[in-house]
Amino acid sequence: MNHRCGTIAFAGRPNTGKSSLLNRLVGEKLSIVSARAQTTRHLVTGILTTSDCQYIFVDAPGMQTRHRGKLNRALNLRASEAAGGADVVGWVLEAMRLSEADREAVAGVAPNARVVAIVNQIDRVKPREKLIPFLARVAQEREFAAIVPVSASSGENCKSLLAALRDALPDGGAIYPPDQLTDRDERFFAAELLREQLFRTLGEELPYACEVEIASFKEEGRLRRIEATIWVARDSHKPIVLGEKGARLKQMATAARKGMETLFGGKVYLGTWIKVKRGWSEDDRLLRSLGHR
Repeated sequence: MNHRCGTIAFAGRPNTGKSSLLNRLVGEKLSIVSARAQTTRHLVTGILTTSDCQYIFVDAPGMQTRHRGKLNRALNLRASEAAGGADVVGWVLEAMRLSEADREAVAGVAPNARVVAIVNQIDRVKPREKLIPFLARVAQEREFAAIVPVSASSGENCKSLLAALRDALPDGGAIYPPDQLTDRDERFFAAELLREQLFRTLGEELPYACEVEIASFKEEGRLRRIEATIWVARDSHKPIVLGEKGARLKQMATAARKGMETLFGGKVYLGTWIKVKRGWSEDDRLLRSLGHR
């Protein structure tokens, strides 16, 4: 059997489970997850190597429609470029929901691209027979290399998804070593794990006005000593992030630190600081330092 290798970019509207699916397929938590839409801001690469295939998954931001500005234009460009440069596009949509936003996400994919439709969250569909007419509707949207119903949360049918993706990938040898899981470094994941807690803990609007920057990352023996800055857009945001006597920030930092220790396999000291930068999402210099330009 020929060995195959290539990139698979996940595309779709926000909150269809693209990040959860990447984590499930790779077997590690590489992409942060929250119940809030548009949590993903960076391209996250997850690598799965088997005996006959190397899958290079790319989790891109969902197309941004709710928030506008320089940051969001950069995120939309990032999502479009990821899909355009991939060997296969995995169009992820929610089972029993085919909205205009879903259609817009796949309409931006080149007509000649290989696209696998991934119908996620099938564990929520009961009775399961309801899926049959929905899958038929999906098939009418465009020509797909395959249509695969899955559950990222339970792992159901993910083996069938991998088989369909392998069939769509080109022949080729592995690009990365077999034990490599991502092309991102620990500094990147430290920022992401803290930002995940902001999205999970804070209110509806505030997480979108926050960003995390790692000011210092040092390895001292088996200890990683990390200093992180949480950027907020207004003075009034700072006490919200802190909480009463700093309790909310301590809670979020503790959860983030535990996630880092699990991912890095070692002890972590995490120091957190909150700084106010009005209009940070429109500031070219800060956006560059945060990896958004």
